[in-house]
Amino acid sequence: MKLLVLGAQGQLGQELAALCAVRGIATTLMTRRQCDLANPGQIRAAIEGSSPSIIVNAAAYTKVDQAEKEAGLAQLANCDGPAMLAQASADAGIPLIHVSTDYVFDGSKPSAYVETDPVMPLGVYGLSKEAGERAIRSIQDRHIIVRTAWVYGVYGRNFLKTMLDLAATREGWGVVNDQVGNPTGTADLAEALLAAAEKTSGNDTCWGTYHFAGQGDATWFEFAEEIVAAQAAFTGKHPVLKATTTEDYPTPARRPRNSRLNSDLFASVFGVRALPWQTRTRNVVEAIFAQRRGRG
Repeated sequence: MKLLVLGAQGQLGQELAALCAVRGIATTLMTRRQCDLANPGQIRAAIEGSSPSIIVNAAAYTKVDQAEKEAGLAQLANCDGPAMLAQASADAGIPLIHVSTDYVFDGSKPSAYVETDPVMPLGVYGLSKEAGERAIRSIQDRHIIVRTAWVYGVYGRNFLKTMLDLAATREGWGVVNDQVGNPTGTADLAEALLAAAEKTSGNDTCWGTYHFAGQGDATWFEFAEEIVAAQAAFTGKHPVLKATTTEDYPTPARRPRNSRLNSDLFASVFGVRALPWQTRTRNVVEAIFAQRRGRG
């Protein structure tokens, strides 16, 4: 198996690079500068130059609120670019794994979303990602779309790191407690994507759309409390969090109140489940502080 990973500078791309290095998997890593999905010539050159057995697209426009003002950029990165990638991969006869989001749903369902639930994005970001999914399905038969949610990890910027930064400087703050989802560690997501890639190399008929997210539910407030509790062992700081509502913290983009994804189908096909989100959260916090000690 030989991978071409796009979006190598993002938090998921970096996690994939680290995992592939540990596993000894031949991998070509491409940043946006090296392969811009808005540039079909760069896409084809990346594929021809690396000769991969499968392509993993971890590149995306993920600024949910900014997307409300930058709809064109979101559409280019999340739909038009993936469509061109799908065409190039189909022309080359190479399967494509594409990462999507819980934001394709409106959050009105009372239980966890399954793959066959109707999509209904609330904002520009979700609309652009859902359009990208449709484009890939219409162009590239040999595709795997993996929807995930609330992604965090050691690399890049994410909610967990924001909470750690606040804990270092503040005695308390408010966190929304009426949106629920599955916090998903990039380490778990990278494992899942590699499992999917390995399945395709065996010519299994596993193409389609899947959900993969952290094990267990949490609100943003509950997620933040776990992060703050984990960091206290390293800093001795115990900031006090206040549960707030979505209305208390208005944002340009509407968020789904329910972002829970049912990952049973992925587990049955690919044999991988994420760790419980509490366990992964503490692992990531520990790894971040270990990195900081190493730099110190």
